[in-house]
Amino acid sequence: MAQRQQKKPRLSAQDWADAALTAIGEGGLAAVAVEPLAARLGTTKGSFYWHFTNREALIEAALARWAETETEAAIAEIDTEPDPASRIRRLFTEAVTSAIADPLEVSLLATASHPQVAAALRRVTKRRVGYVARLFADLGFPEPEARRRGLLAYSVYLGHSQLGHAAPSVLPEGDDLAAYLDAALDALMRR
Repeated sequence: MAQRQQKKPRLSAQDWADAALTAIGEGGLAAVAVEPLAARLGTTKGSFYWHFTNREALIEAALARWAETETEAAIAEIDTEPDPASRIRRLFTEAVTSAIADPLEVSLLATASHPQVAAALRRVTKRRVGYVARLFADLGFPEPEARRRGLLAYSVYLGHSQLGHAAPSVLPEGDDLAAYLDAALDALMRR
């Protein structure tokens, strides 16, 4: 009796977008190429063309997925914390520590001159800075001051992310990292 071959599950556009994000994190925007992604996913180029008309459409989907998973989902998770000060501390700590482990953000920043990436970075940055500013406003800071602190906090995050990939040996680790993050947050939250 012939053994039935198991049919592979059909890949979704999200599967392709996730694979593109992984490729961007590993090799920058240039690593988003249909054939290598198809091989990584164990499928053919036909699967790609079922979901996307071209590489730019895949890049757009990947950038939307990045905004969804790394911004909107993170905000929804942080918003479960009822205390504004605890939300800021949790967001800052989680964002800074995860940025060192994941090269995607730094890879996207390195290709910020690409029109699609530039547009996505503008949208995501505006959303993130606005969210952090809202957290500072929830702590009682007036709107202009909350905005300044939100931008400063985001700048610290980006600088830390960049250092974590370019010169990780200059960053503190373990308990020293916790003390560093506490000092940065204390400075940002000081009245």
